[in-house]
Amino acid sequence: MTADTSHTSVQDALRDAAWISPAETGSTEAGNRPAYWLRGSFTWPPGTRDAGSSANERAVVHATAHGIYELFVNGTRVGNDELTPGFTSYRKRLQVQRWDITDLLVRGENVVAALLSDGWFRGRHGFERRADGFGTETAFLASVTNATATQTFLATSQSWLCRESHLTRADLMDGQTTDFRRLDPAWLNPSGSAGQTRTTADGWVPVVRPAGPLHEDRTRLVLPVSPPARRIGEIRPVRMTAPAPGITVVDFGQNINGWVRLGNLGPEGTRTVLRHGEVLDTAGLVSLENIRAFNFATKTPLPAGQVDEVVSAGRPDDAFEPRHTTHGFRYVQVEGRSGTLAAEDITAVVVHTPLDRTGWFGCSDPRLNALHDAISWSFRGNACDVPTDCPQRERSGFTGDWQVFVDTAALLFDVAAFSDKWLRDLAADQWPDGRVPTVVPNPAGNGPSGNAFEDMAAGSAGWGDAAVLVPWSLWRAYGDRQALARAFPSMHGWVDYAAAAAAGGRHPERSGRRPAPLAHERFLWDTGFHFGEWLEPDSPPNPDPSRDHGIVATAYLFRSAGVLARAAEVLEDAAAAAKYAALARQVLAAWRTEYLDGNGILREESQGHYVRALAFGLVPDELAPQTAARLVELIRANGNRLGTGFLATGLLLPVLADHGYADVAYDLLLSAGTPSWLGMLEAGATTMWEWWDGVTEQGARGSLNHYSKGAVGSFLYTHLAGIRLPADPAEAEAAYRRLAIAPQPGGGITSASAAVVTPRGRISVAWTLEHGRFTLGVDLPNGVEATVKLPDGSTRLVTGGSHQFSAWNQPVSSLLI
Repeated sequence: MTADTSHTSVQDALRDAAWISPAETGSTEAGNRPAYWLRGSFTWPPGTRDAGSSANERAVVHATAHGIYELFVNGTRVGNDELTPGFTSYRKRLQVQRWDITDLLVRGENVVAALLSDGWFRGRHGFERRADGFGTETAFLASVTNATATQTFLATSQSWLCRESHLTRADLMDGQTTDFRRLDPAWLNPSGSAGQTRTTADGWVPVVRPAGPLHEDRTRLVLPVSPPARRIGEIRPVRMTAPAPGITVVDFGQNINGWVRLGNLGPEGTRTVLRHGEVLDTAGLVSLENIRAFNFATKTPLPAGQVDEVVSAGRPDDAFEPRHTTHGFRYVQVEGRSGTLAAEDITAVVVHTPLDRTGWFGCSDPRLNALHDAISWSFRGNACDVPTDCPQRERSGFTGDWQVFVDTAALLFDVAAFSDKWLRDLAADQWPDGRVPTVVPNPAGNGPSGNAFEDMAAGSAGWGDAAVLVPWSLWRAYGDRQALARAFPSMHGWVDYAAAAAAGGRHPERSGRRPAPLAHERFLWDTGFHFGEWLEPDSPPNPDPSRDHGIVATAYLFRSAGVLARAAEVLEDAAAAAKYAALARQVLAAWRTEYLDGNGILREESQGHYVRALAFGLVPDELAPQTAARLVELIRANGNRLGTGFLATGLLLPVLADHGYADVAYDLLLSAGTPSWLGMLEAGATTMWEWWDGVTEQGARGSLNHYSKGAVGSFLYTHLAGIRLPADPAEAEAAYRRLAIAPQPGGGITSASAAVVTPRGRISVAWTLEHGRFTLGVDLPNGVEATVKLPDGSTRLVTGGSHQFSAWNQPVSSLLI
């Protein structure tokens, strides 16, 4: 089914439905608003009164909301999707869910009810936890039709009723409070109701009809292109302690995104509080200090949220499972229960988008296997409908995070549809001048929000470049030409913006040093706000708009212009290919003139700058050896420790290995302490940290589930195991049609294996190293061509099938000395 056909069918199915909102009688304070029931009923079966209907008719519901909703038919929850309708750029793209509910219907009256809460639409969200990002009122839209949507059996209208629910507080970040004493199952059961004749004496009141352009625009209603968030798995406690009277702390042994299910709620009126966190304090209590954010203008700390409450009705079968919030946590502190909490009473529920696993890795060093697992868990915790930066403090789709991690993600899981959905939202929220907001979906939409920092940060290099580099990464992995074409307008919109920003101004410091601009400066992007390398070790974050990040921003302008030119070639747009290739050449020349001397040394030195220069091809081939050697000097001078931050960390080890310093790459990969990946694991990490020193003897800081530094996972596949895609593949090479198998053993590792499920089929590699002899096995699907490069320097060209190779683990020339 084409996108247009799907789009039309959604509109047809909802043609008789009107937007409805609850009459809000509870708290209107952000973070403390209750969820509401909305309820309608209809008679089934439709009979033969209307032409085209029959007793064998199917009943299909289409539903969506401003907020998040759960749908019930006769008291039974519909489907297994969570957090519907999902997170999108609601002003332009609102997803509609579709279910066949025939098997839930009974003869006679049937009740359809929605439990509606704030969700992303108007709940507290983002670093500053602002509410009402997309609107000030929740709303619901639904209809029940036959399978062809030619007959409507029930549609949302002013005949529906509403009331406050037993969810007395429901916020996606702050948490959920459920009072089971306020839940009457008869509300949802036709046998215990009087249909739509309920009165205000029962607590039911007529719904409200919202008005405004957003409700009138049906063109934004779309079917999902990516699977919804779901309950993926469950984790049992690994340890339970009682650090204080009336308090039990539960350790699930793994940092996750989701919630807990709590049973045995106690006698009626028992109030239990659950605090969710990633770390314990010195007293053994759950600490939330590391995930507290602050107001940018006032620096006032903000509440951390992640607190749930449940009040028991005394019914033995009741279980608390807060589906209108999510938390990032490993530990839960349970307060207020009478008696001992048993391990069987509490379970952690893992919630995220159900992505098919495509990558497997293992090697002789168990520390790297643990690192691989932590990277995978970190991504899973941040793949909750959109690629987020962290599942606790912000839960925002930061563009820079996905830009640096998408290549690793595409090795671990099938992220094609997941990313396609997000890129559609990026295009929807892209500003008219082409700049890209820092987070997508963006509550402010495709323009300024009025928040000074947010508006200043929109268009930061390395973040906005996600508009170009993410589609290209997906092209490399999946080869979907249609998806690349869909992203192309957004891609060139970003590059046009960045090029115009470069040509439109000079940094004041440069103007002071050189009043008369040189010709190349119109291709230097040294103005505007940029995050820069961000969170380098021992470098406090400094979001200073006056700082000159030209060496970073110009590098990204070159990379994105070049990628855009190659995308245009794939799409057979010769004019665009020529235009952006010329731009890339001009930007490259400007970068070299300004930042590189004739000996391959940068005029602004840092590990990140050198890594980027080599990874992006900014250094001429003849100078690359000197540049790489200088990078190694900086590493050695830093005590053999990495000094990269957000943007360059994932590129660091491949750059070193590709320029003849695989030994240095393995030294860094296998180093301990701070900063290092294994140092995180030694300190107890089960996911990647935002800060290299996220947990020290002084305590914890920042998110302990931030996947960006986990971009090192690519190295495990591409260099340690050796499965490598071309950097800039043509159509005949993309999606693993052609690849290289080039393992680079090192670090004392004696065996490694990896497999990747590709659009062509499963590719697997396994090697062992014994007494200097390297043995390699490769399995390729039919139609795949691989160049196998062995450690002795020899190469083989192979196609589909199983292949075995053996060689010495050193270049042939060294054996002759």
